[in-house]
Amino acid sequence: MSDAPAPVPRPALSAALAADLDAVDLRSEPLRRLWGSEADDALARGMREPILRALEGDSGGLATLGRLFVLGMSQLRAAVAGALPRVGVDGLVSLGLATIDGDTVIPTALLRPQAFVDADGVGEWWIASDLDEVALETALPDDHVLGVGRASRTLADTVVPVDVGRALDLGTGCGIQALLVSRRADSVVATDISARALAFAELNAQLNAITNIEFRLGSMFEPVEGETFDLIVSNPPFVITPRVDGVPAYEYRDGGLVGDALVEQFVLSAPDFLSQNGIAQLLGNWESRAGVSGLARLEAWVPRELDLWVIQREELSPLGYAELWIRDGGTTPRDPAFVSLLAAWLDDFDARGVTSIGFGYVLMRKGGGEEPLRRTERVAQQVSHVGAALGAGLAAHDALSEGMPATLVVAADVTEARHFLPGNDDPSVIELRQGGGFGRTVNVDPALAGFVGACDGELTVAQIVAALADLFEVPLADLWEDLGPRIRTLVLHGMLLPQE
Repeated sequence: MSDAPAPVPRPALSAALAADLDAVDLRSEPLRRLWGSEADDALARGMREPILRALEGDSGGLATLGRLFVLGMSQLRAAVAGALPRVGVDGLVSLGLATIDGDTVIPTALLRPQAFVDADGVGEWWIASDLDEVALETALPDDHVLGVGRASRTLADTVVPVDVGRALDLGTGCGIQALLVSRRADSVVATDISARALAFAELNAQLNAITNIEFRLGSMFEPVEGETFDLIVSNPPFVITPRVDGVPAYEYRDGGLVGDALVEQFVLSAPDFLSQNGIAQLLGNWESRAGVSGLARLEAWVPRELDLWVIQREELSPLGYAELWIRDGGTTPRDPAFVSLLAAWLDDFDARGVTSIGFGYVLMRKGGGEEPLRRTERVAQQVSHVGAALGAGLAAHDALSEGMPATLVVAADVTEARHFLPGNDDPSVIELRQGGGFGRTVNVDPALAGFVGACDGELTVAQIVAALADLFEVPLADLWEDLGPRIRTLVLHGMLLPQE
């Protein structure tokens, strides 16, 4: 357990601290300019020495708070008091963010600026979290509250940008998802099994003047029993961890269940808490066992009447997975404990016949359509603006459920590439490439390429197909039987858009 106290959210003191941070301009770009881009990038890799060199001899307010809050290093009380005239050192202690030892202020938490970009624009928040491995110079305690990590950023990019009435952030951690969702929701409920995490989340809401979030303590859906939501998001503690003595169970990543049971429990339970047309989204892991793929197991958990869209981003062997998360906890192959931890992980996977572990995102929607969307796919290529792409895919499914749209246009990010064998005037390969979203590449034949090329909004789908039938001298019915399903796929991919 952590030796540091949990934060104590106090609205007046939080507002005073925010005013001080704003006055000294504790934000990403000013800090990056202060110590340089190379040093800033080095911190992301766990090295703070370049920043310390850059700040040597600088006793200004931004440098002082950079060392105190960003690096988690003790600072002289007089320097901290000068940088925080409104909240003061005593206020900082009252918030649970520092302790005092003589003339030294010792940070008990990190407080870093976090920039974000969403459908509503660009912004930045201050996010408090527990001291990391760099600041602690040791392995993390079991109840560590993580700041904004890779998984948090992934989920933030994945959430469909829709305006909703009520939203739920299940397993809120430091609160970053709740803060993001609050920008498009009338009200948000943020839950966590960790009282320490909720304290950080509430403090972060206060620091950033966000008032439409309610915080509740409890496991999974217990704190919201009997309620429904238009949007549920979750970056749950999905990491598969052996349930044996000697293996650390970090609250921020380990849900306390065997294998991928936590993801199973979420997708089985979430439909009961969704309003009509409500969306649930989460990150998760799923195991392939004894010849049954993880994607197939996951699809079987979700009721058939729900829309389901699963994107598997990567897949690891049991060995690769174990090494990843053992290192994540701060244990390297040089540490004596590494071998025993690795054996525990591999034994755990062997006991269930696990052959691989997938990671990705899950979207479910309580729609009620006659033909629910069921998509499970592997997407390994670079992706961007995934939430918007998922939203467009849902809209495309809804449009196609009413039949083929009368008129289609090519999405602005779609380009065509043709590949020729030397000396041949006819392309051997024609590709449609998507510049955004899932960055898909689709091989097409001359007929489908001709169809896409004619989708400029002037001609209807029927007119284009009829013209192609004449051009290729094939029966119209035969051409449509071939093109129709592939056109639908391009619409679902967001490469062709119904014209409004």
